[in-house]
Amino acid sequence: MAYTDAGKQRIPKVAKYAQGRIPKDRTQQNYTVFEKKFGDRSGIEDVIVSKRRFQYEEEVKSNPHNYDAWFDYLRLVESDADAFTVRELYERAIANVPPIKEKRHWRPYIYLWINYARFEELEVKDPERTRQVYQACLGLIPHKKFTFAKIWLLYAQFEVRQKNLQNARRALGTAIGKCPKNKLFKGYIELELKLREFNRCRKLYEKYLLFRPENYTTWIKFAELEMILGEIERVRAIFDLGISQPRLDMPEVLWQTYIDFEIEQEKYENARGLYKRLLQRTQHVQVWLCYAQFELSTEGAE
Repeated sequence: MAYTDAGKQRIPKVAKYAQGRIPKDRTQQNYTVFEKKFGDRSGIEDVIVSKRRFQYEEEVKSNPHNYDAWFDYLRLVESDADAFTVRELYERAIANVPPIKEKRHWRPYIYLWINYARFEELEVKDPERTRQVYQACLGLIPHKKFTFAKIWLLYAQFEVRQKNLQNARRALGTAIGKCPKNKLFKGYIELELKLREFNRCRKLYEKYLLFRPENYTTWIKFAELEMILGEIERVRAIFDLGISQPRLDMPEVLWQTYIDFEIEQEKYENARGLYKRLLQRTQHVQVWLCYAQFELSTEGAE
C-alpha cells in the first residue's frame, strides 16, 4: 500500500489513539514497523523509548519487587519525562517494600530511595521534598534488625548542604543511639572535624570507644587528633588507656604507635619504659628486635 504525505502524518496519531483500545503489543509492533520505514530519526527514537517503557511497565507489573527493572525504568523515564512523571514513578517503585526483613533483600530497595532523594535535590531542586524523602525512608527501615549507615550519612550531608547543622547532628545522634555502627561514628566524627568542632569530636571518640574498645584504630585516631591540637598529655592518657584494654584487635600496632610517639617527642626514657612494659606481656622475638634497634639508634642521643 502506498502512503501519501498527509496519510503518513496521520498514522502516528491513529497509532497513539489505538494504543489504549487494542492489545498493546500489536499496536507497538505495527507502529514500530511504520516508524522504521517512514519516520525520521526523532520519530524512530520516540518509538524505541516507547517500546522500552512498555517492556519495563510489563516487567514491574508482573513482579513489583524486581528492583532492577524499576532502576532501568526510572533511568529511562528520567531522561525523557517531566518531573511530575518521574516523581510518580518513584512513588510507585518505593511502594513495593521488601516482604522479608533481611538486609540483603532491602539493599536495592534502599537505593531506590537514595536515587529518589538525589533526583529531588539535584534535578527538581526541592530541598523540602528531599528532606521528606530521606525521613520517610529512615522511618521505614527496621533499625532494630538492621540499618544502612549510608542513608543516615547521605541525609546528614544533605542537611549540611542546606546549612542546617542541627538537623544533621540530630539525625546522626539518632542513628548512633538506635543502631551504632563503625561507619556512623566515623562519618559523624569526620563531619565535626570539617566543622572544626574539636570538643564534639572528643565526645564522639569517647562514645565510639565505649562501643568498640577493642578497635585499636580508633585509639590511634583519637590520639592523632590530640597531637594535632598539641595536647601532648592527652595523647599519653589516650594511649595509656588504650594499651590497658583487656582485648584489642591488633595490640602490637597500638603499642608501637605509642612508642613511636614518645621517640618523636624525644622522650627516650618513656619509650624504654614502654618496651619494658610490653616485654612483661609478651616475649615475642620481634619486640626484642625492635627494642634492641631502639637502644642502638638512641645510643648517645640522651
